[in-house]
Amino acid sequence: MVGVTSIPSPAISADERSHEVDHPSSLVAHFGADQPLSLDCGVDLSPFRIAYQTYGELNADRSNAILICHALTGDQHVANVHPVTGKPGWWETLVGAGRPLDPSQYFIICANVIGGCMGSTGPASINPATGKVWGLDFPVITIPDMVRAQAMLIDRLGIDTLFAVVGGSMGGMQVLQWTAAYPKRVYSALAIACSTRHSAQNIAFHELGRQAVMADPDWHNGGYADHGIHPHRGLAVARMAAHITYLSDAALHRKFGRRMQDRELPTFSFDADFQVESYLRYQGSSFVERFDANSYLYLTRAMDYFDIAGDHGGVLAKAFTGIKTRFCVVSFTSDWLFPTSESRALVHALNASSARVSFAEIETDRGHDAFLLDVPEFFDIARAFLESAGKARGLNGKNSSQG
Repeated sequence: MVGVTSIPSPAISADERSHEVDHPSSLVAHFGADQPLSLDCGVDLSPFRIAYQTYGELNADRSNAILICHALTGDQHVANVHPVTGKPGWWETLVGAGRPLDPSQYFIICANVIGGCMGSTGPASINPATGKVWGLDFPVITIPDMVRAQAMLIDRLGIDTLFAVVGGSMGGMQVLQWTAAYPKRVYSALAIACSTRHSAQNIAFHELGRQAVMADPDWHNGGYADHGIHPHRGLAVARMAAHITYLSDAALHRKFGRRMQDRELPTFSFDADFQVESYLRYQGSSFVERFDANSYLYLTRAMDYFDIAGDHGGVLAKAFTGIKTRFCVVSFTSDWLFPTSESRALVHALNASSARVSFAEIETDRGHDAFLLDVPEFFDIARAFLESAGKARGLNGKNSSQG
């Protein structure tokens, strides 16, 4: 008989995951019935909450605040130990002492997006109207909805203008939406490995992942929480498929090639004979420990709907007409998920709008995930951009404490 090894159940229980959903290990901003979030789908969401982390201190004139927008599978734990996995923050390469985003200079904010599963209201949260998990009763959300909620948080923190909004991938989409929706509130914007709209190919990849989740018999049409289970196999497959798009052929070859996993000869089974297979299975199984399947559906759909030009009569430049924000756009040569051509289209639109913009294409074989990795050229560019913007705003040399 041919051996078959499936993806194991997550080591973290559903109870542990749901605890972080409704009782997050971070700061939380609550918005009551008198402060609804108006969603693009026509629904007013209330009450709702936003879970967030901060690093550093706000200066006396509240001019040093930086908002970090996280990517699809990220969360607010950008530079601290993750409460579920125990792993370091997902962007400690960029955020920290001596890093381009240094908390001794800036007041750094990162919020879990609406629709997420680490404390902000989403499909894994309890619906106050029913006392049960929202599931698919949660309204469909968009990138503009996420940014609208973040703006309400920034208001709650008493910050009028953000010194910078920074993010990559889905986070980069949020950065661009911030500049289009609130141009006077964003002094500088660092948009990394992203696009102003999702391509047909990217929508197709997301649909593949969603179908994998929905094909899992434990999904129960989105109602798995009522059964005390989680569609971990389908979500793991979705993560595996997505993770391939985050890398490049060169990176996969360099890391794994065709090397076997702990053996010299093939097993003539469907076990993970190759190192790359074992790596993908690990990525899938570790992901389901910290992420909710329905949140994955909602956030991928939000990315699919994103189209700034579509919201401005099909003319991208109109979204940035008269904008004063300073932009830095960064792409990576081996990123085939958000290729450099997408960044160039954005830069051309910004130029047509007479915006102040710098652009860098960084040569690397690390693929889309390069923005999360140790890429010195990227760090140098980010640091130089922020220092230049800080000098123009008069931040350099200011005492960061509120005194």
